[in-house]
Amino acid sequence: MITTEIIYQLFKELNGVPRPSWHEEKAVDWLCQKAKSAGLEFERDAHNCVVIRKEATPGHEAAETIVLHAHIDMVCVAEKGKAFDPLTDSIEAYVENGWMKARGTSLGADNGIGLCMALGMMLSDNVVHGPLELLVTTNEEDGMTGAQHLSEHFVKGRKMIDLDSEDYDVITVGAAGAYLQTASLPIVWSDAPESYEFFSLNIAGGLGGHSGVDIGKGRMSAVKEICRLLQGAQTACPSLCVARIHAGEANASIPANAEAVVAVAQAEAKTLIDWTKQQHIETEGDHQVTITLDASPSLPHIINNECIQSLLQAVGEIPFGVITMSETLPGTVETSNNIGVIRTEDDHFHVTTHSRSFIYDTMVQLGERIASIFQAHGASTQVVMSTPAWEENPESDYMHLVEQTFEDVLGIRPRKVEMHFVMEMGYFVQKFQGIQIIPIGPRIIEPHSTSERIELSTIDNIYKVLVELLKRLA
Repeated sequence: MITTEIIYQLFKELNGVPRPSWHEEKAVDWLCQKAKSAGLEFERDAHNCVVIRKEATPGHEAAETIVLHAHIDMVCVAEKGKAFDPLTDSIEAYVENGWMKARGTSLGADNGIGLCMALGMMLSDNVVHGPLELLVTTNEEDGMTGAQHLSEHFVKGRKMIDLDSEDYDVITVGAAGAYLQTASLPIVWSDAPESYEFFSLNIAGGLGGHSGVDIGKGRMSAVKEICRLLQGAQTACPSLCVARIHAGEANASIPANAEAVVAVAQAEAKTLIDWTKQQHIETEGDHQVTITLDASPSLPHIINNECIQSLLQAVGEIPFGVITMSETLPGTVETSNNIGVIRTEDDHFHVTTHSRSFIYDTMVQLGERIASIFQAHGASTQVVMSTPAWEENPESDYMHLVEQTFEDVLGIRPRKVEMHFVMEMGYFVQKFQGIQIIPIGPRIIEPHSTSERIELSTIDNIYKVLVELLKRLA
């Protein structure tokens, strides 16, 4: 039987291959090579989604086909100041006190461990199972374009075990929908005034985190805070100009860090320095959020102040965090919004927002309201993703089988919960009529952040459940 050590080896190999969203080609090449070397049939579509097929264990050919699922992309974020190129650099994982972590970056356990568990099953010669299909999707974290474009004939099975859940004693039975959009706000450049002094205004040390799972925890938005600071700095120093704003790490993450390059007349330089020293942001637990102002090399151009005001006002009007709590699911966020990133491009500001809700119409209305705010300030907007919410029957025979397997193998009855993160299931139930989906997975803490970590014992536990579940389904 394949061991968890081999799963860790597969994960180590996978983390040596860059796989940020939209750039999964090399990782998919790696995956297809694994299938080819094992003599398994596989198919790869135009969006780099892959299905790998494996025949049943002898004697179980008549069993129903089971689909294993994971996505291959990851959210790549790095600590402030760490040299890390997600298109070329590997993830350096290490183990500490029973947890796997990464040095200065996100770990990629979401969903890399789930993928390696499923791939391990496909490579094993000693697990009892019926016919298997491993469905691997791309760009789950930044638009779900892989799932959106799947052919309805891509998989044959109508029972799926999804391995993209993040707590081993929970079965996810529902997920919020997501509305991801971008805004493009035009920039007009001007020559930098002579004799101005340039500074880098930085926010660092936020916890960040998953913009669905962690959105209700009251965490700081570095996007919101950098815009607030710039408005305050312009009040304190009327000569202040802005040359660049970069805030946030990824569309699906709560922004933890931000930088703005500013310039002021020499007569106001000391005022800006003194003003910055008086600013503070509430700490996040043991994390100290810092505000610093450092001298910066002069730049030849600054951004027209009208453009800056349009951006600051728009961001100020856009909601961040929890919009409403669920009336039927106590303690569960129903509707939320996150502002993921601000990037200064050659001729525009690029801003992303990620709205989520269990109620599709509410989510779309929120997204449209945000678009109208941007448009009122001169921006154009584009919807990248409008994913439906998903809900599974919590009392189906399939669900009860999974629950009983958990109880028999681990001695626990898993909780059934609906989660405020988006999953590809909304597309799967549209594409693959009649499919039943049970998401399970090991415990992952702080996904989409540099604090991401996975509890090793729960990988073992979920693996044992998966082996037994496949045997019972066969």
